[in-house]
Amino acid sequence: MEYGFTTAAYVVAAVLFILSLGGLSGQESAKRAIWYGIVGMALAVLATLFGPGADNWLLSLVMIAIGGAIGWVVAQRVQMTEMPQLVAAMHSLVGLAAVFVGFNAQIELARVLRAKAAEGVDVFYGFAAVLAHKTPAEIAMLKIEVFLGIFIGAVTFTGSVVAFGKLAGRVDGKPRKLPGGHMLNAGALALSVLLGILYCTGVGPAIFWLILITLLAFFIGYHLIMGIGGADMPVVVSMLNSYSGWAAAMIGFTLSNDLLIVTGALVGSSGAILSYIMCKAMNRNFVSVILGGFGGETGPAAEIEGEQIAIDAEGVAAALNDADSVIIVPGYGMAVAQAQGAVSELTRKLRAAGKTVRFAIHPVAGRLPGHMNVLLAEAKVPYDIVLEMDEINEDFPNTDVVIVIGSNDIVNPAAQDDPNSPIAGMPVLEVWKAKQVFVSKRGQGTGYSGIENPLFFKENTRMFYGDAKDSLNKLLPMIE
Repeated sequence: MEYGFTTAAYVVAAVLFILSLGGLSGQESAKRAIWYGIVGMALAVLATLFGPGADNWLLSLVMIAIGGAIGWVVAQRVQMTEMPQLVAAMHSLVGLAAVFVGFNAQIELARVLRAKAAEGVDVFYGFAAVLAHKTPAEIAMLKIEVFLGIFIGAVTFTGSVVAFGKLAGRVDGKPRKLPGGHMLNAGALALSVLLGILYCTGVGPAIFWLILITLLAFFIGYHLIMGIGGADMPVVVSMLNSYSGWAAAMIGFTLSNDLLIVTGALVGSSGAILSYIMCKAMNRNFVSVILGGFGGETGPAAEIEGEQIAIDAEGVAAALNDADSVIIVPGYGMAVAQAQGAVSELTRKLRAAGKTVRFAIHPVAGRLPGHMNVLLAEAKVPYDIVLEMDEINEDFPNTDVVIVIGSNDIVNPAAQDDPNSPIAGMPVLEVWKAKQVFVSKRGQGTGYSGIENPLFFKENTRMFYGDAKDSLNKLLPMIE
């Protein structure tokens, strides 16, 4: 009866997870999709706690309560601008959990085998009871699962920690590789596979091999992500999301938990698909992404001629009042300034004045896929005027005014004009083709990726310096 209830609950939870992923593809269905995921996870946890083979309920409930309390406090304190690094931190925890589960499985397996060999004992409890009834072939398969879970988990852990550091500004965003570059990664991978074979075939001390594999995987994760430039961090977050999913799936195989296998596969495959879509949007090679071979050093960038010309709120307001069509391009600077409310109010006033206002969203705007869409939805910007790059890029030549709010790389013409640029070949929003461009920016810095932007020096561009929220609030009373 217990098995039947648990299986049924897992099936319902898996369906809810699939509905949640599907609902997240649209802004209007996203809130409902979140609730699908919450209910599915709650059902999965309860079914696991009260399912067959479960014990230590009190300890489990206490740990869930502690984890839930920590999660609640963190969620209350984290700003929307910090969401990318929070996601990276969560990925690291999944990877670390996979490592711990793998080591625990090996310790339990060794205990069971010693007990059976010494005393012929075949009665165990909990996870040990599952191990005690495995055949030699199943134990060999378990070792493969343990090896893969620990390896993928360790790579995910250190990679996510480095990604967190880069996103939070605590680690230099420029790509850094040790001498030897990819050869070091390849050598560490080859040695990990060799040690994995020794572990799986039972040659030598198993726990020692696993420790060495973990250390090598820690290095690979660190070195892979350190070798990726800051401009490509959104793809890295998505890629690590995929890694964490596959690590969770390996945990599922190790623990014989069907739902964990399904959930991990969903996360791993969806993360891989998203990474592929983002690589295509950035004109990157998917294999190079996986190997950490993008965002690297290039030749000398082209020299930029001209100067950045500033404009005040009165000048921007006059241009907006005369314009018939306006496109707003939000970026990470809007998130930092928490200017989405002011942007929404500006949109409302311009539309009330009979002007056509739309938003242009680049696939990797911000530091997390969908970052800008969430902020605009939160500020009640109508969904139908928020357009993706492919839908709106051809309209810039016929647009009177473009307002760029805290964006840099996604509106950088060097991607098309300078083959030596680190973002060369990346599709960008062609805002410079509009009649007038106003860039809301704190100062003359190059932004997170450290890449200079020729847009700021073009004749039809004016720099609207200052905090985005403050600048827009000054602008609002002047809109007729």
